[in-house]
Amino acid sequence: MALHLMNTKDNEHVTLHQIRGFIAQDVLGALNEAYAQSKGTQCKQFMYSLSLNPPLDKNVPVPVFENALKRIEKKLGLENQPRVVVFHEKNGHRHAHCVWSRIDITKMKAVNISHDRRKLKDIAKQLFLEHGWTLPQGFINRDANNPLNYTREEWQQAARIGKDPKQIKSALQECWAISDSRKAFEHALQERGYYLAQGDRHGYVAVDIHGEVYSLTRQLGQNKTKLEKRLGSPENLPGVEEVKKTITGRLSKLFRSYFDELNATQKRDLTPLLRTKRIMTQKHRTDRAAQSAFHDKRWRTEELQRSSRVRQGFKALWDKLNGKYWKTRKQN
Repeated sequence: MALHLMNTKDNEHVTLHQIRGFIAQDVLGALNEAYAQSKGTQCKQFMYSLSLNPPLDKNVPVPVFENALKRIEKKLGLENQPRVVVFHEKNGHRHAHCVWSRIDITKMKAVNISHDRRKLKDIAKQLFLEHGWTLPQGFINRDANNPLNYTREEWQQAARIGKDPKQIKSALQECWAISDSRKAFEHALQERGYYLAQGDRHGYVAVDIHGEVYSLTRQLGQNKTKLEKRLGSPENLPGVEEVKKTITGRLSKLFRSYFDELNATQKRDLTPLLRTKRIMTQKHRTDRAAQSAFHDKRWRTEELQRSSRVRQGFKALWDKLNGKYWKTRKQN
């Protein structure tokens, strides 16, 4: 977990935002402390970890993350528990990781976290609404997880491969209409990307290149007797799994050639871009380090200036009596 949080290989920038409630001031040391505390209990899952990922097109400031974590802690009962907060930036998008120790050291037992998924989903929905972000479809309607929101089995099947169910049924019926034999029907199906097979329950089925199975009695509106008259016994057809293997074998060679071609093109096109990205990332890291050093130096200089305004000894007592000390303190 510590190595993942501080991973600079897959992230352009990694910022350790906070370590709270631990003696150690590094991530690995802090999580080792949580582990050591857990040995005094029966708890095996002694850490609770989550990520905060705002919408990709939103630039979310740090206080919004902190507010979200505060609400999460209150909802899950993790208030004042030791925690580590780390920010990752990748492709210009900032997200946060937070890891809590579940061990309550005053009671030497783990904080009980129940129904956390439901509670986190409620908080996430509130955050989307408060900030005016577009709600994911799953938050709006449970049934909207299916992008086409079909209720019939064949419509759900069509949604999985991104096709209109009417187009699927139309294609299969057209193949049936122009065919007068099993061989002609098989050729017509294959022209459309379907293969004839023997189904486990339906007798006659069509299998597409995605592995989806369609009942021909349902799609064609024909009973088993009429199908047998033109296609023969379904027992003479290969099974669904056998057809899927045939399709896979035919497609794998084709897809491999496409993959190799695309991979070579992408590698050629990406090489100069990745080089530019590495240079830019390194410059950003250098600039951020310089900015942080400048801020620290400025803070120390101004802190000395503030402290020099407060006089010592008898003069300090006199300044308190005449009110100058309090004015200086307010100014500081």
